[in-house]
Amino acid sequence: MRDHAKSPNVAKRMFLKRSAGVIGTASLTGLAGCFGSKNGAKGSSKQPGANGKMVMKTASETTSAYSMSQVIASAVSQNSKISVDARPSQGTNRNVSEVINGKTEIAYIQNWTANKIRQNEKPFNNLKYQPHQVFHLYDLAWFLATANNGWKSVKDIKVNSNVSPTPNGSGTAEMLEHALSFVSDDYKRSSVSYGDQASAMSEGRLDVGAATYVNLSTEPGWLQQMKSTVNLRVLNWPKKTVEKLEADPAIVISDIDMSQFDNYAYKPKTLSTPTLAYNFIVREDHDYDTLYSFLETLWTQRKKLQKQTKLLTPMATRDAWVKNAYADFPFHPAAADFYEEKGLWSKEFERGKTNKKSSQ
Repeated sequence: MRDHAKSPNVAKRMFLKRSAGVIGTASLTGLAGCFGSKNGAKGSSKQPGANGKMVMKTASETTSAYSMSQVIASAVSQNSKISVDARPSQGTNRNVSEVINGKTEIAYIQNWTANKIRQNEKPFNNLKYQPHQVFHLYDLAWFLATANNGWKSVKDIKVNSNVSPTPNGSGTAEMLEHALSFVSDDYKRSSVSYGDQASAMSEGRLDVGAATYVNLSTEPGWLQQMKSTVNLRVLNWPKKTVEKLEADPAIVISDIDMSQFDNYAYKPKTLSTPTLAYNFIVREDHDYDTLYSFLETLWTQRKKLQKQTKLLTPMATRDAWVKNAYADFPFHPAAADFYEEKGLWSKEFERGKTNKKSSQ
């Protein structure tokens, strides 16, 4: 990973952004049914984490998130009685489904998905169990890039252009597709994994792919590979489109000083692009003691995490754990109690109402 020292211009606590008609904690608690009729599976009644074991999911194997989750899982497993197994994921939408259905104990989502959950929108309407947030992992500034000569803006995308705004099935894809709808709906929707985008561009199979900056300042390895394989060009968003996106309650725009990045065939001076905050969630009935022990162990190891990957350096900072908490989205009681003990709890946060019980 390549880390850049300059700090981007990011509004403090911007992911506490509320939308009109937010349903709030009380309405979330009242959700009932199963996660989408197409999934067919009803939520498991077995209490997640009751056996001291937790499966953790973030994203696919080639991503920074997955490597970060491996380090977190190892740190907790080696320093406590809790066993955490980090596994690859098929996207944040799938993460919600697996947490609700008891197939995964803890997984991350982002504010786009969180907004749909709290608004009771498909496919997250009629959830059998309520998701509770636990802690913040990182922020990702998502943008679109191309190897096509002369292209500088998403306005250059043509009717027959092959565009992969992240692979199908991810919450990020939905957000980028929504953002693109303000410019054009006529492109050809492709689905290419992050690690395969460079070769797809080289072979002419992909006109536009997705890229990201971890914590708005670090380039993941697969993005560096893209730059070394093709003459990668950063596509900016038109000013009028940015204004529309900023007015959208589910979208947060960050302005990034591009002087901190090099080796692009083209880049704007300032990139205004959608940004997502990724926080871990558990099911409302997750075992209290197991989750509290997980957080307590991770907290004691937080300064050592950066020795495994610099991407986890922010976790050494106390406020990073609750940075960009989702508005009107409850914290699990174990997490709420933990943050109160650490002096990190805010009156802006929502506390879940799960019974404090444990099988350990």
